Amino acid sequence: MRIMRAVVAAAVSTALLTGCVQGEDSPAEAPGGGDAVALRLDYAYYNPASLVLREQKWLENELQPKGVTVSWQLSAGSNKANEALRAEAIDVGSTAGAAALVARANGAPIKTIEVFSQPEWAAIVVPKDSPITGVAALKGTKVAATKGTDPYFFLLQALDEAGLKPGDITVTNLQHADGKTALERGDVDAWAGLDPLMATSERDAGSKLIYRNVAFNSYGVLNAREAFLAEHPDLAQAVVNAYEKARQWIKDNPAEAVALYAREAKISEQVATAVLTERTKIDVDPVPGAAQRAVFEKILPVLVADANVKSEADARAAIDTLFEPKYATARSVS
Repeated sequence: MRIMRAVVAAAVSTALLTGCVQGEDSPAEAPGGGDAVALRLDYAYYNPASLVLREQKWLENELQPKGVTVSWQLSAGSNKANEALRAEAIDVGSTAGAAALVARANGAPIKTIEVFSQPEWAAIVVPKDSPITGVAALKGTKVAATKGTDPYFFLLQALDEAGLKPGDITVTNLQHADGKTALERGDVDAWAGLDPLMATSERDAGSKLIYRNVAFNSYGVLNAREAFLAEHPDLAQAVVNAYEKARQWIKDNPAEAVALYAREAKISEQVATAVLTERTKIDVDPVPGAAQRAVFEKILPVLVADANVKSEADARAAIDTLFEPKYATARSVS
């Protein structure tokens, strides 16, 4: 027993002196023996560029020789990306623009550093045999939606336009995939849907989009923690540059982009094609600014009325301070 204790003690001592054995999940030592630096990103099926970037490993190839580890975390929705940013579990996350605005208005220290798409990724969906044909007919119904995401904010705007208030319906707060399931099972009357789940439900279950309005969809944006930007502006620039490369790759390789999207999101190529070519505009100005602010100004009243933000003053302060355009302005595609 004494011999065994001595062996264990020697092993512990050796580990303390030499450090852990470097493996797949262990940070590599930075050049010159310094501390390793980690870059933590999200990827999401509502953000096809993130799937390209993760698959091509451009950031890994560029940064790992410099001692920077790159890791990826799946975001199931803008709400989950914002939760990860607040928890400092990721450094850069992808959300809808309105979700970023609400998060900052409620105290999240984040900045929008790039616009990656102008999608039509949200709409109001009903089952194939539903008698509901318009938003006004949703009064008194049960609607699935993911609070804190663009489909929920889309729903609020659609209700307001139809002369209804949020209290006129019962919102069942479900994550996007669970909302799709609830709709198809008949557990809810309608769903504020999100692509590619929405397009899949159309194809596989015959679900119907009863209200579409691209103007009610806020842009797809990249957000970074302010502390990360202060500590590693070079990494933030590398991420924006890589996103620009992914955007160009999608434009230059449409067939490959569809195949990659279908494979990663586990959807059919038919659905992937519809989402990428019909409902996602990637050829947009990546610099956050006036276009996104115009969307925020339109949505602000319904966000305040539904108590999604602490106050109108907080929301307006967030609009004034959310954007950090310098990274997208200085972008390059290598």
